[in-house]
Amino acid sequence: MSASQQVIIVGAGHAGGSAAALLRQHGWKGGITLIGAEPQLPYQRPPLSKTWLKGEETGEALQLRSARFYKDNGITVHLSTAVDGIDRKARTAATSRGEKLSYDYLILATGSRNRPLPVRGAQLNGVLELRSAADADCLQAALQPGTKLAVVGGGFIGLEVAASARALGAEATVIEREERLLPRVVCAELSSYFAQRHHEAGVELMLGATVVGVEGCAGRVVAIMLADGRRLPCDVALVGIGAVADDRLAQAAGLACDNGVAVDLEARSSDDRIFAIGDCSRRPLPFYNAEFRLESVPNALEQANQAARAICSKPAPAPEVPWFWSDQYDIRLQIAGLPFGSVRIAIRGSPDSGKFAVFHQAEDDRIVAVEAVNMPQAMAIGKLLIAKGKAVSSEQLADEAFPLKDLAR
Repeated sequence: MSASQQVIIVGAGHAGGSAAALLRQHGWKGGITLIGAEPQLPYQRPPLSKTWLKGEETGEALQLRSARFYKDNGITVHLSTAVDGIDRKARTAATSRGEKLSYDYLILATGSRNRPLPVRGAQLNGVLELRSAADADCLQAALQPGTKLAVVGGGFIGLEVAASARALGAEATVIEREERLLPRVVCAELSSYFAQRHHEAGVELMLGATVVGVEGCAGRVVAIMLADGRRLPCDVALVGIGAVADDRLAQAAGLACDNGVAVDLEARSSDDRIFAIGDCSRRPLPFYNAEFRLESVPNALEQANQAARAICSKPAPAPEVPWFWSDQYDIRLQIAGLPFGSVRIAIRGSPDSGKFAVFHQAEDDRIVAVEAVNMPQAMAIGKLLIAKGKAVSSEQLADEAFPLKDLAR
């Protein structure tokens, strides 16, 4: 490692900002340049659909680190700047400012892009998305008491925004193409629970409904049109139908990509001088013998650490069990693991009490995932059991009289 060597990080989100800090923590003495397309320093995105939208947090509270941190640690930050291309042979990155920056190592942390709504009228004013702080500001300004909000997509972002909208006094309708909420991320039991809670909060749910068009007047959305002929009047619409890896820069540079930049357990791409971390990467999952693209803060942090340690010639960190969370109303959902190979579930607690956990088990009784509602201990112990690969009886998991902590011994 030489003080003259340079690391360029493309993307100043949670993954990129964390990678810059971890490089210094692990002893990198060379230059670090962090390049971000947004005008803000790296910040937390999860609060955008919740506390930020409700006006409970400020911009400074969202920042991962202060401007002083980057200055004190010799990290050069270029904001409102894009990287237009990578020359792998010359090891340079061309920026939208007309610069060509040289690198010894490059970290791609370009995140993901919202999937567009492929119908006529989707570009009308008032049809919004939520990915950045600027998006959240636009949505917040639109959500006034009495505002009619149509949410296209019943995933985490859509449901979190619907819950925040109700807290702000707006009306909210969620339109989901599948027959249940959160169809691709939670089990049917949790879908039913969240449907009930949103119904109780006054959110209208349209399940099994396909959007075929957006109606406008004077260039602004006035209604959502459904395949069955229904017309849903609205003042504003939020599109939350998933995201795709922003691997365009990697593809143009000739890196191996497959629903994200293909990387190994060091977050290293097919070019050993280029790493990819966070939402833009497709990575190995050691506990599942699979490869997958994950969208979560814990994944971004884990891969930032993998890349930083590899660049600093430090041993790779121990693999972590993937985990996720969502806050809606007074509900804290925490998920550990992925239900790959799940053949049965065991439910601990009762949905009626608002405090329960669903354990997913493989054929050999190993826990592969746990979904915990307001039950943090179940999530923590489930996460530990997944890592251990320990077989547990369904009866013990479901028996609230049996201490969960005993299972982890």
